Amino acid sequence: MLRTAVIGTGYLGRFHAQKYVQLPDNELIGVVDIDKERGGKVADECRTRFFVDYRELFGKVDAVSIAVPTCHHYQVALDCLQAGVHILIEKPICDNTEHSRRLVNLAREKSLIMQVGFLERFNPVLSDIRPMVQAPRFIESHRLAGFKPRSMDINVIMDIMIHDLDIVLDLVDSPISQIAANGASVLSRSVDIAQARLSFASGCVANITASRISENSKRKMRIFQQDACLSIDFQNFSVKQYFKGKGEQYPGVPSIEHKAFSYVDSDSLKREIADFIHCVRFRKTPRVCGESGHRALEVATRISDIIAGAEQ
Repeated sequence: MLRTAVIGTGYLGRFHAQKYVQLPDNELIGVVDIDKERGGKVADECRTRFFVDYRELFGKVDAVSIAVPTCHHYQVALDCLQAGVHILIEKPICDNTEHSRRLVNLAREKSLIMQVGFLERFNPVLSDIRPMVQAPRFIESHRLAGFKPRSMDINVIMDIMIHDLDIVLDLVDSPISQIAANGASVLSRSVDIAQARLSFASGCVANITASRISENSKRKMRIFQQDACLSIDFQNFSVKQYFKGKGEQYPGVPSIEHKAFSYVDSDSLKREIADFIHCVRFRKTPRVCGESGHRALEVATRISDIIAGAEQ
């Protein structure tokens, strides 16, 4: 039986704790938060212990979820890894790439599992269409959300766009040759809406738009490849696959046919944490390992720097 805990019981941390309780093969030893009232409530809900200092967990747990504000990710993760604890760390992995590289290297040196919380990777839509993606040529994504004050410690690139950066980097097996980006601060002190254009050595181009000040939410991506297109709706768990038909819609122009797929929400967070538990128990490489989290952060940082430079 794996001994687990959750560090940080805010919006996401509370959900992490609930999922650990629901999953087999682990015992939730406790939850941690500097806010005694908030942490105590989550501990009561999950019928576990409450701790104010995460270092009290060392020697009592095998693996933890880290769901503290991004600015604290590095120190908490560093202490956990040095104590021999496996970690599932919420995205972004850290607030700078120097720190994320140190964590990735330390986890490797100590043979510890380090998983990064990119929830969309466990969306049943993405899991199913992955084999359909072959040598993409053009990708277009839109991830739009309403304003939420809880994420103001990071910009929209680190907060929202990084999900699609992670997906695109996983789908396109090629180095980035060029990045162009622009963005604007609207309601907060940091960038709230941004667009990035990634050009890859393979010739693939990805246009990625993210906003956290939209009236309506949207999480869609279109992937164009030779003779086919995939239109993905992550929010409504649906996919349309378009491809050339055998007939002609106009003389010399092939007809377009499509197949539609729909999925049931299977609780992506529960699947993510179940994968983490499985990887720790059987020493398997996570679907989203520390190296993947570091790479996504590298690209997100480059985009942020380009936008910051344009604003000066």
